[in-house]
Amino acid sequence: MTSPPNAKLATARAMPGNVSPTADAHGTPRPRWTAVLQAVVLNVLAWAVISAAGAYGAASATSFLRLWQQWCIDYLPMLLMSAALCLALLRWPTLFEPWRNIVGFFIVVMVVFQPLQWLYVDWVRHGGDVAGINLENIYQARLRMRRFSWFVTGATFAIIVGIGNWRLARARERALQRTHTHNLELSLALEQQRMLSLRAQLEPHFIFNALNAISALVRDGDKAVSLQGISRLSDLLRYALSASLRDTVRLGEELQFIHDYTDLQRLRYGDRLHIDIHCDDAALHEAQCPPLLLQPLIENALRHDLDGHDGRSDIRVHITRHNSELLMTVSNPLSAQAPANPGTGLGLKNTRERLMMFNPAASLHTETRGDRFYAAIRLPLGDWD
Repeated sequence: MTSPPNAKLATARAMPGNVSPTADAHGTPRPRWTAVLQAVVLNVLAWAVISAAGAYGAASATSFLRLWQQWCIDYLPMLLMSAALCLALLRWPTLFEPWRNIVGFFIVVMVVFQPLQWLYVDWVRHGGDVAGINLENIYQARLRMRRFSWFVTGATFAIIVGIGNWRLARARERALQRTHTHNLELSLALEQQRMLSLRAQLEPHFIFNALNAISALVRDGDKAVSLQGISRLSDLLRYALSASLRDTVRLGEELQFIHDYTDLQRLRYGDRLHIDIHCDDAALHEAQCPPLLLQPLIENALRHDLDGHDGRSDIRVHITRHNSELLMTVSNPLSAQAPANPGTGLGLKNTRERLMMFNPAASLHTETRGDRFYAAIRLPLGDWD
């Protein structure tokens, strides 16, 4: 299976030390001169070691250097072939990826290169005297070395092709990992922007409703209470602005904010506003949660409770631990005679989306049970405890 041109170029660039950031007019990456030099030096060293090993196994202590020199000279064509293949892979990393290329090059090496290597060895063995080479000498030499010669040539080709394709696979794996990491970073950035967008919607929404409470006091003509409401609003805004810059806050901070918020609303509703906040475990105050999480639920309860009748409210907030989850429930009574008060619908929607981004396992569930409306938040507990 072949890769598209852009993928091949990206893959080749991912191979460390092999290509430069530039490419030729056809878009093929150019090898770095350092990589070319490294490939040549490694091939020279490899064949020097192979020649030394062969000479050591066939020579006595006095003839080792002479035989090593002879082996190095005999293997010069192999050195040139292996270096050429390595340089070709630097220039075209996908050269040996298709099987048809591998088979084609192997046939060329065996049919063309192998006989030329034999002629070269015969020429070297006869001291460069072409006249001393005859068919009988060539035939006898082939009988002595044909199997080993075929093996060395084939093994050299197979090793270089294997290393080249292994490096190509590693480069593609690294490129795929970088692409995956880049996509995750983009997804995270998009989620953060979405969270900021939701916060930008939530804060003006909260401010708008708080100002509505103060404007009601102003309309009643109670200047002292109005000034008190403005002072409390400034405290609420200070927390809202600081909390909105953080990803998480302590549940205890949120509960204090809810107390302050209901105190502000109490200036408007007076004794009609009654809210009961119950937390089973004081240690849950250290649990982490998104900022401004409960306020939209309290606001929703106020809008559908007190704004729908002239009686006293009965808003209940219950916070408990359920297995490994933090369960927060806000409920308010429903009245069939109360007029519809739909509001903007942002509170519950934004809370549900913010919970999903904060933790995919978190949820907001709403339902009507009997004559009460329930909004329940489930939030997995972290390692705070």
